[in-house]
Amino acid sequence: MRAVELVRTRISLSETAFAEFVLWRVAKPVTGSTHGFKYRLAYMVDGVCVLRYDNEAGKGDHRHFGKRESPYAFETVEKLIADFRRDIARWNRENRNS
Repeated sequence: MRAVELVRTRISLSETAFAEFVLWRVAKPVTGSTHGFKYRLAYMVDGVCVLRYDNEAGKGDHRHFGKRESPYAFETVEKLIADFRRDIARWNRENRNS
């Protein structure tokens, strides 16, 4: 089975920011992950990706918050989305005057 795209959506959050969510079902986990999904969630502000969750082959599940990268403990797609939304709110709170 090839990867099957389940979701591809982009949501405008302001004149200068949007969030994008892409999710695939995969036949076997990507290297470094233990689940049957491949995903990319990105928050773009002024043309710059300031927040991203993904599970790149070889790196497994991880997130980028600004310039910092850290492992991410994937549990469910619903929790992934909730964590991403929480981090968008945190980014906006911490960077509103930048």
